[in-house]
Amino acid sequence: MTRHGKNCTAGAVYTYHEKKKDTAASGYGTQSVRLGKDAIKDFDCCCLSLQPCRDPVVTGDGYLYEREAILEYILHQKTEIAKKMKAYEKQKRALKSEGQLESSSSEREKIEKFKKKEGSIVSKPINPFVSGQTKEAPSPNGSVSSVGSFSSASTSTESSSSSSLPSFWIPSLTPEAKPTMLKKPSKAVTCPMSGRPLKMSDLITVRFTPLDPSLDRVSLLTRQDRYVCAVTKDTLGNSVPSAVLKPSGVVVTLECVEKLIRKDMINPVSGENLAEKDIIVLQRGGTGFAGSGVHLCAKEARPVMQA
Repeated sequence: MTRHGKNCTAGAVYTYHEKKKDTAASGYGTQSVRLGKDAIKDFDCCCLSLQPCRDPVVTGDGYLYEREAILEYILHQKTEIAKKMKAYEKQKRALKSEGQLESSSSEREKIEKFKKKEGSIVSKPINPFVSGQTKEAPSPNGSVSSVGSFSSASTSTESSSSSSLPSFWIPSLTPEAKPTMLKKPSKAVTCPMSGRPLKMSDLITVRFTPLDPSLDRVSLLTRQDRYVCAVTKDTLGNSVPSAVLKPSGVVVTLECVEKLIRKDMINPVSGENLAEKDIIVLQRGGTGFAGSGVHLCAKEARPVMQA
């Protein structure tokens, strides 16, 4: 146990700080750590590469991506869907052929049963005093042999030879090994963040307004404050809610949207009329003190000692 504070060795109170310190040192119990600012993605970074975007695009849900990264992701998803669809079609053809074989085998069994029944019909009268199972047939040399016992023995040997035991030392032939049934894959490509269907035509080009137009890209990325609102020139950041105007792709603050744009629904940059769907709110990570749609507390579950 952790030592009590200075001049408090006689205290009977187990403080919260001492409890947390003992929990971290013992290796038992659930630990929770609050994420800092360095663990949160900036508002102008790609959701896939986590790097500042050079050619940013945004989806209808407000998730920002690098154009090259999201196009590569869409192409990868399409190839994966094509592979899954090919495997599903192969399984479908195999099941169809198995069904045809089963139907043909069932028809063959019906024919064999019919032939056996027809062959059992005899024209001569049967001796009622001799049963068919214990019927004795005389042999050419005068000895008597049991026909029923011979037929039962022959059928038992045939059935034992026809049945084959599974191979327990081969994983694919064990009795428990069954082929996994594939489900029909969806042909829609989904967004990696929201999970909704995503098309290339749904991507909207974003045009950030730099803080200083004279700066090149390298010097712009080294600055903490890189972009400003296209209308009010306020500095943009994770703590400033922002929105993208769909027709022009410019980025403005939500305060500008509420106070200026929603009054007449006209784009102040291009002068075009706007609809409610043309205002796309950007998803941001927030700061280290307040989150915006993200969980800032990380938990690790560990074994718990019980009395």
